[in-house]
Amino acid sequence: MSHLTTTKGAEARSGALAMGVGVPGYAHPLMAPAEWAELTRPATPLRWTVLNVANGPGARPDPHCLTAAGKLRNAGGRVLGHLDLAYGARTFGELVSDAHRFLDWYRVDGFYLDRCPTERAVLPEVRRITTTLRALSDDSHLVLGHGMHPYPGYAETADQLVTFSGAWTDYRWSQVAEWTAEYPPERFCHFVHGVPRRHLEEALRIARWQGAATVYFTDRSDRHGTVDPWEAMPGYWDEFVSRIGRGVSE
Repeated sequence: MSHLTTTKGAEARSGALAMGVGVPGYAHPLMAPAEWAELTRPATPLRWTVLNVANGPGARPDPHCLTAAGKLRNAGGRVLGHLDLAYGARTFGELVSDAHRFLDWYRVDGFYLDRCPTERAVLPEVRRITTTLRALSDDSHLVLGHGMHPYPGYAETADQLVTFSGAWTDYRWSQVAEWTAEYPPERFCHFVHGVPRRHLEEALRIARWQGAATVYFTDRSDRHGTVDPWEAMPGYWDEFVSRIGRGVSE
């Protein structure tokens, strides 16, 4: 269960916070060419972008995805392969096989473990997966896509945790787990859809106060689950990255 952050944690986060953008994964480069091209623009405060070919690496190398990933990496961006843990339903072997294909075909810089479990009981299996992924590539950047606060032990298994993924109507009243105050903001990510332009600054302040240094906000919504809000960039993309690039202050 989430709780308000401790006074000590809030004080530790009260100074200037360098924030960056984490992109949950745009549509296929053929469907969203402008989005992928925009990520290579100089001075974009991009931390990483998720590459999701076909709910994973796909059955064979995709030349369009290979080109998009290569351009992004050449521009200094980090590309993460999308691995769907299905809340623990997928086998260890399936995940490792997907990881090998991402590395062999697209030379990814790490992995985004989507739909990652949050329960304490599943932690050993997730730790087994992340330990194996690091063994496949020493410098792999690993992000656990929980979408909510998991059992605290997960913080020791990856570089970053997504502790919020959802609608603005929920985010603006959200609370942060007390245990997150023990870690720096660079360890946490927030993804929020349905954020109106007029509330963009408020959303950034919430992320800052809750100690999440990697964010992605969009005015797109999920429309009752029928549309992926992350597949295209927000209508206020330029303003979004500009505000993050300038930093956020009280």
